[in-house]
This record gives sequence, structure tokens and C-alpha cells, in this order.
Amino acid sequence: MHGRAAGTCGASVTMNKTDSNDARGLAHLLRTGLYREVRVKSWDDMRKRALLRARATMLRCALDLANAIRGALRTFGLALATGSGNGGAKAFEQRVVAHLSGRPDLHVIVTTLLEAWRAARAQVARHERAIRAIVRADSRCRLLMTVPGVGYLTAVGFVGAIGDPSVFSSGRTAAAWIGLTPRRYQSGTIDIQGRISRQGDKLLRAYLYEAAAHILTRSRTDSALRRWGLSPWA
Repeated sequence: MHGRAAGTCGASVTMNKTDSNDARGLAHLLRTGLYREVRVKSWDDMRKRALLRARATMLRCALDLANAIRGALRTFGLALATGSGNGGAKAFEQRVVAHLSGRPDLHVIVTTLLEAWRAARAQVARHERAIRAIVRADSRCRLLMTVPGVGYLTAVGFVGAIGDPSVFSSGRTAAAWIGLTPRRYQSGTIDIQGRISRQGDKLLRAYLYEAAAHILTRSRTDSALRRWGLSPWA
């Protein structure tokens, strides 16, 4: 009896977990069409995506270590400048070393963090060299970089996540898969359109958002894409 229930409701609600019950449930799903096909991307495209995620992880580690160094120094009244315009990573390291020269008691606390920060940044640079090499070898990435605001990270992220674009019937379908289309709730006379769904690849969505922000707010170069984005009906 439980096996039949599993066949009608699916393998996830089977009370008695056996191979025969699972097989019966899967066969029922195939007969009725109550399943969704999974698109399998190529190993090469999955490697692109994994490389981007590895870079993002190491970059997050470097930022966390930099913040830990700032916090440790701030505890003893040694402040480091934050935000844009502070000279970048090289100036940050020079300021940390300068502060430590007058405080030998802090070496054991900060030096280990600084060495880990250097190692994390070196790995990020290694990842970026690999990503640039992929861009040079992939015609799809080079084509995407002809779009204003699209850099090598956005290009690799898009190609790695989308893979074969022919599986999407339109650009709006691809945008929905990435999570950039608004949620919608309809019931009777109610029709509410909310914020974007934020489904799909979070990292790709962040890269596309940065590219759009560059085109609309920072770039002064006129283009059809920028005019479309700034138009009231876009």
C-alpha cells in the first residue's frame, strides 16, 4: 500500500524507503511528466564557473583579513584609512608595516594576519590570470566584452552560467533564469509585481548589476544600450 502511495505522490513522500518503492515513484513521474529536465553544461563551462567562485572566495578571505588587521590596530589606537582613494592594497600594506615598526608588541598579533592577507591576494591574482587566459581563448567571452560595461569577469561569469544560449527562447527567459525579472502575484483582481526574484546564480547577478551600474551612472560614453537603460520605458 505504501509503495502505491509513493508511486502516485513521488519518491520524496515514501514512508518505506526501499529501492523498489523509489523505482516505482520515479517511473510514475516519467509516465505523468511531473518532472523538470536539468540542463547539463559542458565541463569547460562548469570549470569557468568554479574558477570564478574560487576567486570570489579568496577575495572575501582577503577582505576579511584586511578588516581583522584594521580591527586589531584600532584596538590600540592605530587607525587605517578606509574607502576609495586611500591608495589601494600597496598603500594599506605600507601603513600596516609603518604602524608595526613602532609597536613591536603587536607583531605576533598583526604579522600573521598580514602574511595570510598577502597569500590570499596572491591567490586572487593567480585566479585572475587564469580567467584572463580563458577570455582570450573563448570567442563568446570576447564577443560579450564588446558590450559597454562588460569586463572579463562578467563575460566569463555569463558564459560559465549560461553555457549554450540557444536553450533559452528569449532574453527575458534567460533573465528570469538568472533571477533578474520581477516576482508576480495574480489572484482574481489582484495583480502585484514585486522585486526581482533573485533566483539562480548570485555571483553572475552581481556582475551584471555592476556592469549596468557602470553604464548608467559612471560611464560618460554614449551608446544605444545606455540610452535604452535611461529611457523612461526601459
